[in-house]
Amino acid sequence: MSEARSTQTRSPRTETDDAATADRAAAIDTSEVTDTDETAARETCPECGGRTRVDAAERVCADCGLVVEADRIDHGPEWRSFDDDDTNPKRTGAPLTRSRHDRGLSTEIGRSTKVKGRKRRRLARMRTQHNRAQISTKRDRNKVYAYTEIRRLTGALELPDSVRDTACTLFDSAQDESLLRGRSLEGFAAACLYVACRTADVARTVGEICAEAKATEAEHRAAFDAMNRELGLPIAPTGPAEYLPRFASDLDCDAAVERRAGELAERAVEEGIANGRNPVGVAAACLYTAARELDAECTQREAADAADVTPVTVRRTYVDLTEE
Repeated sequence: MSEARSTQTRSPRTETDDAATADRAAAIDTSEVTDTDETAARETCPECGGRTRVDAAERVCADCGLVVEADRIDHGPEWRSFDDDDTNPKRTGAPLTRSRHDRGLSTEIGRSTKVKGRKRRRLARMRTQHNRAQISTKRDRNKVYAYTEIRRLTGALELPDSVRDTACTLFDSAQDESLLRGRSLEGFAAACLYVACRTADVARTVGEICAEAKATEAEHRAAFDAMNRELGLPIAPTGPAEYLPRFASDLDCDAAVERRAGELAERAVEEGIANGRNPVGVAAACLYTAARELDAECTQREAADAADVTPVTVRRTYVDLTEE
């Protein structure tokens, strides 16, 4: 009797263990079959049924040439590690930048249309408090506003990021020297960008920058004079040769015309023809003179429009260049 009771007691547990073992075995068999089927489907051409091969970043059918997969994702690290490298090469997030007041290390609470009701209102309150905590002083508020204006001007004028970072660094220097008091932040943003363009040999005139900026030319001039006087900006007077490549591209001039215009620009500087004149107008006149000498199609009106000056300005310099 005791043996019968013990047998009856063990039998349900044994049956349960056997069922679980069978389920695990079935799951393993199913996963193996699924993985095998997926691998076979990936290595088979969907058009002709032939085998595929991996060529660089593409999976191509060896029979019909069909590209089955392209632009495969590399899940490996984006960095290289060397044996003598003592630093940690891993990084997360965007790199540091001078175009933001916190060097790009800030955290932002985004917006989502999927969040509704009470949770959405709570996130809005959190976003407001978070923004207030990020910008706690008036100095930081001025910096954020100026940096935003510099980034906007950089995009509008299609300038490189190096010019943007230089302009932001220059604004920091002006703020450290207390040059902002009584002057326009928009004017300082435009002036910093103009100085950055001058130091990087990027041809942009004051009129072009002020046309996109929120500042007037008078505000730009006041900020530029203050920085030039207090900071001692390392910039020289602009020469007409700096504007030749851009004007030649706008006028669709040949390389020979541009080379001849460069020679005329050097001659205008050496002989004093460019003294006291707008270098933009001198550059336009040099291009027009070179086009006339080489029988290229370029009128005074076209040259003047490219440089945003009047035809009279081009004509006066042209007369001085052609006089013997």
